[in-house]
Amino acid sequence: MLKQSKRFIVILTTIALFSALLTGCQTKEEQGGETTRTRIIVADARTTHHLNLYVAQELGLFEQYNLDVEIIATDDNAASRDLVVSGNADVFWTCPTTAIAAIAGGAPIKTIAQVKKPCTSVLLVPADSDIRELSDLNGRNIAGISPTCEAVISLTIAARNTGAEFNLERLAGGPAIQALEAGVVDGAILEEPQASIAELTGYVRRFDDVSANIPCRTINASDRFLANNSDALVNFVRAIDEANSIILDDPTADSIVAIAAGYTGAPENAIIHGNHRLLFGTTIEVEGLKQLADELVNMDDIRANPGDNMFADAFKGITW
Repeated sequence: MLKQSKRFIVILTTIALFSALLTGCQTKEEQGGETTRTRIIVADARTTHHLNLYVAQELGLFEQYNLDVEIIATDDNAASRDLVVSGNADVFWTCPTTAIAAIAGGAPIKTIAQVKKPCTSVLLVPADSDIRELSDLNGRNIAGISPTCEAVISLTIAARNTGAEFNLERLAGGPAIQALEAGVVDGAILEEPQASIAELTGYVRRFDDVSANIPCRTINASDRFLANNSDALVNFVRAIDEANSIILDDPTADSIVAIAAGYTGAPENAIIHGNHRLLFGTTIEVEGLKQLADELVNMDDIRANPGDNMFADAFKGITW
């Protein structure tokens, strides 16, 4: 009787071990459970420059990398930055100078990827304007969003190299176009889609080459989130890279234009006119960003160039 009991126990143990091994080989879905996705909150001031974020979200690319991404709309890049710094968001897209200045000031964030290059902001002037050479900018009133905008910086330096200096009227896209139409300013430095909106109404572009080598937009994450979720952020950037390929394959495809218009409210004709200029990528332009930091130092906007401290160590060898 004792031998039979022992034999029965051995059989039960063997069945239990086999069952455990079989269960261990199953996916969570096969076991009736759900895969836990890493949640990432993105603070975003919506613009066609961030189209790769919207395409990745709408086409389900984040889900393919086991990510649950929420996009919180903000009024501007500074508001996006502040949400991440305060811990109410994890990631934000921005003009590089916004991130550089924050990092130089001690903000707990790092740049993890580029969004696109080159900077697509350009000077627009009336078709009959006599501004044809950089030296013609001397004494002119030019609208631009900020003296620390990389396009404003590059045009200021280019003009100064010819001995010219212009007066900057601090106006964002829509108000800048209105000032241009009213004749209050002689030109306006506009980014897409505002540049295309102005161009389609008859204004002409000047000095496109000035910002051709300036990196434009970066993806940045909080140090807190990086410390605990660097692998998830690497997958996040991989999803963005897939979105980049889809956009670059056909930047004016109906689906791409619909996503851009749906998120930003920009006119479809302006999106179609200028989307080919948005050359998305994820590789960080390290030297270009460091040069921008040097210019911010020269402008007394920051005390010191943060150098490699701008970039996340977890992305070394991946995006920089």
